[in-house]
Amino acid sequence: MKRSIITLIILAFIATVPAKADEGMWLPMLIKRLQQRNLQEMGLQLTPEEIYSVNNSSLKDAIVSMGGGFCTGEIISDNGLMLTNHHCGYDAIRENSTVENDYLTDGFWAMSYDEEKPNPGLYVSFLVRMEDVTADVLSAIEGIESESERDAAISEISKSLAEKAEEGTHYKAQVKSFYAGNEFYLFVYESFPDVRLVGAPPSSVGKFGGDTDNWMWPRHTGDFSLFRVYSGPDGMPAEYSEDNIPLKPKHSLPISLDGVEEGDFTMTFGYPGSTDRYLTSFGIEQAITKKNPAVVEIRDAKLKALKADMKESDAVRLKYASKYASIANYWKYFIGQTEQLKALDVKGKKAQLEADFNKWANADPKRKEKYGNALKLIEEAYQQTDNTILSSTYVVEAGILGADAILFAYRTNRQLQAYMEAEDREKKDELKESLIAGAKEFFEEVNISTDKKLFAVTQDMYYQNVSEDQQPQYLKENGSKYAGKWMKFADKTYSKSIFTDMERMKSFLDKPKEKTLENDPMLAVANDLFEIYRGGSEQNAEAIDKMARGNRLFQAGLREMMPEKEFYPDANSTMRASFGNVRSYEPKDGVTYNYYTTLEGVMDKEDPEDDEFIVPDKLSELYREKDYGRYADKNGTLPVNFIHTNDITGGNSGSPVINGKGELIGLAFDGNWEAMSGDINFEPSVQRTISVDIRYVLFMMDKYAGATNLIDELNLVKASNKKMIKAQPADKPRESESVPTE
Repeated sequence: MKRSIITLIILAFIATVPAKADEGMWLPMLIKRLQQRNLQEMGLQLTPEEIYSVNNSSLKDAIVSMGGGFCTGEIISDNGLMLTNHHCGYDAIRENSTVENDYLTDGFWAMSYDEEKPNPGLYVSFLVRMEDVTADVLSAIEGIESESERDAAISEISKSLAEKAEEGTHYKAQVKSFYAGNEFYLFVYESFPDVRLVGAPPSSVGKFGGDTDNWMWPRHTGDFSLFRVYSGPDGMPAEYSEDNIPLKPKHSLPISLDGVEEGDFTMTFGYPGSTDRYLTSFGIEQAITKKNPAVVEIRDAKLKALKADMKESDAVRLKYASKYASIANYWKYFIGQTEQLKALDVKGKKAQLEADFNKWANADPKRKEKYGNALKLIEEAYQQTDNTILSSTYVVEAGILGADAILFAYRTNRQLQAYMEAEDREKKDELKESLIAGAKEFFEEVNISTDKKLFAVTQDMYYQNVSEDQQPQYLKENGSKYAGKWMKFADKTYSKSIFTDMERMKSFLDKPKEKTLENDPMLAVANDLFEIYRGGSEQNAEAIDKMARGNRLFQAGLREMMPEKEFYPDANSTMRASFGNVRSYEPKDGVTYNYYTTLEGVMDKEDPEDDEFIVPDKLSELYREKDYGRYADKNGTLPVNFIHTNDITGGNSGSPVINGKGELIGLAFDGNWEAMSGDINFEPSVQRTISVDIRYVLFMMDKYAGATNLIDELNLVKASNKKMIKAQPADKPRESESVPTE
């Protein structure tokens, strides 16, 4: 049976607010446009003004972007206490750890303000306001045909609009593009650079299940950590100082002790990084056959090299714990994405949509003139890049990011050039001090022998898998000599470079010579790699131009095709809200995964011989005694995780899960395996967000850690007439059946 164009687009692309499962990451200021009646039917009891307001306190004022957008956090007390994921705080926990005080392994809890740990470099940003500046930007680029000239003009007007918004304030502003350059919005932020570590469970709780359970449901992970945001005594942003005080936020989230039931309303608020929901079938084909397999292969090799060294030394383990986790996360992500793109026939769905779009565009002469070439431009762009996609993937994954010394050499060289050119003695001394500090930090964070192994492994793969005409110059020159023995090349490079030894760096700074840099082998590698990287953009300039124009026309055409529908833009690290419900799902025929897990499941998975499934003794003791306090559910069990239908992606890690009354009920931290293609195509029947139940977080803070000082500053609420659910936890799959309720 043929489906109508409207039905196909709704299934494949469109972002409306359905009654039960919500697709879409919405700009908070545009929530008023949505069908408020449907949101109310889902369970929302707040007005749009209570969610997003410029003039009054609203939910948005409790949500922060961490470090420019790598994660989300939320303020949960009137003293600036911030909650986020354990994996979001992982690097800060690692940086505060030593072999003697291993907070990653043992956990950390500050029992007073004085015990909280500073984290230089970590900052959080609050959204002050957002503004539609589409008219300003489009008027500035009117009549420009060239994509490169268009981009330059957009950059210029965007900079002007941001500077105007910042004028006379301490705020920072930026203009972001939406719908592939069809709309533009200005975002104004207030950033606080004094953020201190307050609490974290041991990794055996915060990362329980490790790589095995990552992206999987059922899940039993206490993925949370606590920080505190500080301001100056005047309440303004300030660098770390002992005189700073806990931030007095405009809004903090009350915390519900009621728990969740099947069908309950859920809202997530945060900073999703990127999605590609408008990706065409041509892009999916390239991802499945070329890019994704290369990323997985390279990362797999890097993980094996890292793991070997991390097992040999606790010091090395601490240095690379965060890097390993980051590489592993997206190693598994790309495996799952490829698998689900195939299993769910996402390419076929997109191809059908594209056929319907072309039919609509060609049915009218004016539409044909405007949109008839959109998909052809995109197809041609992918055809042109098919020959270079492997090279462009390798130059980043195995080249620039292959070993830390490569990027360090490239970045430091720019500072070294400024140092050598400086004539003013004071300026020169200042630059030297900065260079020594930067080098010291680098060598403290990196184990050179491990970095050298990574270098050898990735150079070997680069040489073997990328055609010679697309290789960097140093590989062309050394390939035949070092084929099969790249560790010798690594030994030679690392033994002579000033970027791989602190003493050689200091000696150079004492007597800098241009010839030393010209002959430095690591700098030669870095420069050749970046030449390939830049050259790829130049080589594919025509394809990039076609892709940009084609995507802009395609997305504009889709919106014109269905003017009565609200389309959501792809995620781009700007604040978004999504709406859904607590919901179980059926991963395959005859099997249903329930919507929550409990501490019973943690104990079922316990394996003292497996690092990923160790249970701390204190947690085992609390389990045996069933000492859950007020955090147990009606049946006396302790909830751990739950799932719901909200639409999230990377960057949403740490986002609050909020009930219909604006109260915190959980903490989003992952998606599920059956919907790993979700960044490209939303799958309402199986796509779920995995979250930590807030009661498990509170239990760990209170009963496990004894951090009652933190519990006391929270606003805990409980509705006396809340109806409780009776349902089997999702610790194991069961046969399909309805969930009984009281």
